[in-house]
Amino acid sequence: MNLEEKSEQNLEYIIYNMGKMLQVVNDSIMNPKDYDLNNYEELKALYDLLKQKGKLTVAEIQAFIAELRQYRK
Repeated sequence: MNLEEKSEQNLEYIIYNMGKMLQVVNDSIMNPKDYDLNNYEELKALYDLLKQKGKLTVAEIQAFIAELRQYRK
């Protein structure tokens, strides 16, 4: 899978895995259909940052979730 390619399938993969990394309990906020493909680059950048950071503090998790809210439809 080439995540550099902007596609609905890649967006779904990124959103799903960010939800797992952020340990989101309420899956409804991580529904890929709620995110616009036009924001793919920004969401991919967040995903890459999450992968790079590894373990996050509670404050960092809350900050990431707040950032994700900006990209929801």
